[in-house]
Amino acid sequence: MCEMEINGLKMPESMDEKTRSQLCPVVYAVSKLGGKWKLIVVHNLIEGPKRFGELRRAIPDITQRMLTLTLRELEEDGIVNREVFEVVPPHVEYSLTEIGQGLETVMSSLGDWGRSNFQQRRNAVA
Repeated sequence: MCEMEINGLKMPESMDEKTRSQLCPVVYAVSKLGGKWKLIVVHNLIEGPKRFGELRRAIPDITQRMLTLTLRELEEDGIVNREVFEVVPPHVEYSLTEIGQGLETVMSSLGDWGRSNFQQRRNAVA
């Protein structure tokens, strides 16, 4: 049985159990990857490990504070790994965990959908 609420995302109580159990994995995924920045950060880390500054440059609209919070949440959820290098000067590198790497096909499909949808909408306007 799926909980009625996962990380603040609620399913209607009137929903039948079969529908709720089918939606449960989707609700869980959205609770872990939802928000404006998480998928964009994951997308950038699919290419390989990056330092904080590299991510900031790759995502120019994100603030330093929001990038920090997003990376912390992704790390807490086991999607991103944070590795501190004890060198002078010290630096931190972020990469996808094995769980995070499992999102590569999802991100590829999302990119395909985005390109297709964008092209269709662009053609409709022209």
